Amino acid sequence: MQVQGSVGLVTGGGGGLGAGVVRMLLENGGKAVVLDLDRSPAADLAAELGDDVLFIPTDVSDADQVAAAVAQAVETFGRIDLCVNAAGISPAHRVVDRKGTMFPLDTFRTTLDINLTGAFDVIRHVAKAMSEQDAGADGERGLIVNVASAAGLEGQTGQAAYTASKGAILALTLQLARDLSVWGIRVMSVAPGIMDTPMLAGVDEARRAALVDLHVFPKRLGTPADFAAVVKTFMEVTLLNGEYVRLDAATRL
Repeated sequence: MQVQGSVGLVTGGGGGLGAGVVRMLLENGGKAVVLDLDRSPAADLAAELGDDVLFIPTDVSDADQVAAAVAQAVETFGRIDLCVNAAGISPAHRVVDRKGTMFPLDTFRTTLDINLTGAFDVIRHVAKAMSEQDAGADGERGLIVNVASAAGLEGQTGQAAYTASKGAILALTLQLARDLSVWGIRVMSVAPGIMDTPMLAGVDEARRAALVDLHVFPKRLGTPADFAAVVKTFMEVTLLNGEYVRLDAATRL
């Protein structure tokens, strides 16, 4: 699959890793459908990049909104070649903190609703749309890339809900690839480490320096452009399927 002429649907595409993919698509002759909350910067991004970007305000935990968004994407651009699930939240709370307060169960459920169930809902609707498309080289009809996390492999203190959701995404990668192989749809996941995205906006310089120092090589935080380059490689190398890639400069938390 080549980026030139492709259509990518990106959840959480208004900022961070998702926005990096949107920019990569446009820079290489593709088109993008951005699913993000209506209060996100996605509308500004779409206005900046022009007519080849369609912004559809969408809460991925709302099944009706997801179904309508995927249908609108297909109606507008005719097909979906790439789906990147980058929408997610990362609440922090110990199971029982030092004050004796338990992890709020509603927060745990909400995290899974967005990071896991929401992603799966997008996957099933996009896969249905891809299955109805004409196949390209190697009989391929589409590629789905899910954003996991190093936390899905090495959960840290306070990350119970986030770790559960991202660990599940990793576990689904091979299963989904096998499930969707009959339709010529590939599935890959990326497990980013510490990335320089809006999630780090409130981190002071001393803490940022400490995070950089955790990296083996290179000694820097990952960027949305780094992530987008990995997605581009996934698109172009069709033998990549059913696997995850760590994007963390050999960091082990």
